[in-house]
Amino acid sequence: MHKIVPRVADKICAELAETFPVVAITGPRQSGKTTLAQTTFPKKQYVSLEDPDVRQAALSDPRGFLSALSDGAIIDEVQRVPELFSYLQGIVDKDRSNGRFILTGSHQFLLDQQISQSLAGRAGYLKLLPLSISETIGGSEEPIDSNEILWRGLYPSTAIHGADPRLWFGAYVQTYLERDVRQLINVRDLSTFQTFLRLCAGRTGSLLDIGALCNEASIDYKTAKNWLSVLEASYVISLLKPYHTNYNKRLVKTPKIYFLDTGLASWLMGVKEPSQLEQHPLRGHLFETLVFSEILKHQYNQGEPSNIFFWRDSHKNEIDFLLDRGLSRLAIEVKSGQTLNASFFAGLDYWKRLDPEHNDETLLVYIGEELLNQSRGHSVANWQNIEKALKL
Repeated sequence: MHKIVPRVADKICAELAETFPVVAITGPRQSGKTTLAQTTFPKKQYVSLEDPDVRQAALSDPRGFLSALSDGAIIDEVQRVPELFSYLQGIVDKDRSNGRFILTGSHQFLLDQQISQSLAGRAGYLKLLPLSISETIGGSEEPIDSNEILWRGLYPSTAIHGADPRLWFGAYVQTYLERDVRQLINVRDLSTFQTFLRLCAGRTGSLLDIGALCNEASIDYKTAKNWLSVLEASYVISLLKPYHTNYNKRLVKTPKIYFLDTGLASWLMGVKEPSQLEQHPLRGHLFETLVFSEILKHQYNQGEPSNIFFWRDSHKNEIDFLLDRGLSRLAIEVKSGQTLNASFFAGLDYWKRLDPEHNDETLLVYIGEELLNQSRGHSVANWQNIEKALKL
């Protein structure tokens, strides 16, 4: 039996159920949505629309299907039968009891669309990504191998259940292509899409040059934009937008592309074992990708939307991540080195000089031994302590 890992998001999930008749949990396949729903609401009946017989029953008689769930239920992969949403609206409007239905789905676009059309104001929303580092290591501060984490990723199956990433991600991608991609778009040649997926993995942590991507994948611009939307909607990638300030009107407007799991990106890059990452040319990009996903998980697990940007001016001065907190900002620099040196702080020093009166907070995340400290006027956090640093 698989170990159940306590999730940070269980608190906000329970709070949403006390506020809304419907709670929608969305996120990538195998991120733990079903486990979260069942552990948070253990007394609720569970049905999965991935089961062909259950799905057929819901399709052929949606009213009868839902009437059999009069006490509410956890309905898994609800986007498989979008017809249910309008019927759910009628049921919820007759009985506004909170926390009645818990819906899960792995398609952000389909779920967003259906909720906005049928369940607006009736549903609370939670995005659940794979495990965070703190959830994986369970509060331990023992050093762990960063290459191992980058290679394994943080899906529960590979991070804690012992699945071989070389086999697991192969099956994961095939399932994703066969089920999710074909449900979202009409792709005749899945091999071309898989090539596109691999090319995107090789760009994680980089500015997105769609023109170059089109040339390498032999597809047109419209197709590339469409496919990037699919990857975003199914929680494979996130496109990070630049932060606009008054410091320089010629700021870069191109987004950066990040995979939401380094294990998946590593597998798509052809990395066979953790030791290959030691000298890998994209190791720095993968480490930056890991930090990005950790920040995003921290925000989603609090039920908050993303407020992450990056900043780069025309002179290539850059801040890896900028968190807009309204009255203040947190500038985060990421370095994959193990030894602190002055060059690590150059970007943060420059940022503080731009607007010394704003008093922005600054944070350096790296692989060294400083767990959580101050250096040269900046906070410094070991990569295992990102979540603690973000709470300060």
